[in-house]
Amino acid sequence: MMRRHYFNGPNGVLKAEKQSPAAANPMTDPSMMADMMKGNLTNMIPMVVIGGWINWTFSGFVTTKVPFALTLRFKDMLQRGVQLTTLDASWVSSASWYFINVFGLRSIYSLFLGPDNEADQSMMMATQMTPPG
Repeated sequence: MMRRHYFNGPNGVLKAEKQSPAAANPMTDPSMMADMMKGNLTNMIPMVVIGGWINWTFSGFVTTKVPFALTLRFKDMLQRGVQLTTLDASWVSSASWYFINVFGLRSIYSLFLGPDNEADQSMMMATQMTPPG
């Protein structure tokens, strides 16, 4: 009887509500900020190396053609490093193709890795910037 009262009574252990710890603000803790910086640096270094390698290897090359027509305003953006005035705007240079893939693969990552994955940096930044409420 006494054990049942201890666990199930009005102020019993099983009836007491547990208080969730308040979410720590990463901007006030220097160690959390250092960990965030290390994570961002870990993701940034391979991107810079791969981008530099692609730009060096395929500099001035046209790698692909988009399957739809584009206006001439897209030519400067998509044909970076290729100085041909007669080339159609739907052809894409290697450096531009790299950036299109880097910034456009977020939906592919969430398709294969799930909605809450480590590859989605925007979700991590959004959760860090929202104040605890």
